[in-house]
Amino acid sequence: MTQTIQIQDQNFVLHPSGTLFWKEQATLLISDVHLGKISHFRKFGAAVPQSAIYKNFELMDSTIAFFAPRAVCFLGDLFHSSLNKEWDLFEKWINKSELKFILVRGNHDIISPLRYQRIGIEVVSELASENFLLTHHPEHREGYFNFSGHIHPAIKLNGKGKQSLRLPCFFKSQNQLILPAFGKFTGSHTLKKKENDEVYAIADDDVIKI
Repeated sequence: MTQTIQIQDQNFVLHPSGTLFWKEQATLLISDVHLGKISHFRKFGAAVPQSAIYKNFELMDSTIAFFAPRAVCFLGDLFHSSLNKEWDLFEKWINKSELKFILVRGNHDIISPLRYQRIGIEVVSELASENFLLTHHPEHREGYFNFSGHIHPAIKLNGKGKQSLRLPCFFKSQNQLILPAFGKFTGSHTLKKKENDEVYAIADDDVIKI
């Protein structure tokens, strides 16, 4: 189940995949995919199944099919580090699509922009549109509402019997919304909700307002 929120008269749909769909712009925002990280782990002996490499691509496919966007904007850390065999899978995945792709560069995006441009991906440091600012690192800029990633936000929920549960989340403050990490094996950072913050946790196939 998704959640729809309105910001500055624009409508945004929060999806359990951790993506956000901007209805008026028909644009899907995805943050912190970290392609190549699983292959990196496997190279150094981590017991991660080969099949896990394909999960990010399958999830991107299903989410794009759900929203049918005109454009996809990656909010940084699309590829985890240097080139490995997952780049070939990514290039094939891009080439089968006719969508517009944009990468807002993150701190892990060390692959040359020329490689992205050759396969039709526009690379930018940030993107401003309709009083909205799209970045990788969270930014506070006068006159803009900021969408970002980088933090891999999570929220800790405490039960009555001292049990606790930590869930990835969309974390919204007055002028900012931080998307959860899309990629698997990325880790997360627990944030504390303040009085006026809004938190939308991801629990299985649901987005739940906390």
